Amino acid sequence: MANSPQAKKRAIQSEKRRKHNASLRSMARTYLKKVHTQIAAGSHETAQAAFDQAAPIMDSMVNKGIFTKNKVARTKSRLNTRIKALKSA
Repeated sequence: MANSPQAKKRAIQSEKRRKHNASLRSMARTYLKKVHTQIAAGSHETAQAAFDQAAPIMDSMVNKGIFTKNKVARTKSRLNTRIKALKSA
């Protein structure tokens, strides 16, 4: 438990940041779920639209430190590959 006033303040700030980051992480995952849903439905146009909406959100999460750059790049690449496969199928 925090004893000094400074440690108490840091604990409060850390909890506030944790909740805010959890909210941002949840929002990003929701956008990704929308893309996965459209891919599962087999609709190329709507999947591409959902991806176009999710991509900048994911990029902004990198800038905020929620996800690492490589994780977002890998996720976007895999989603884009699956969306392109829908078009050819």
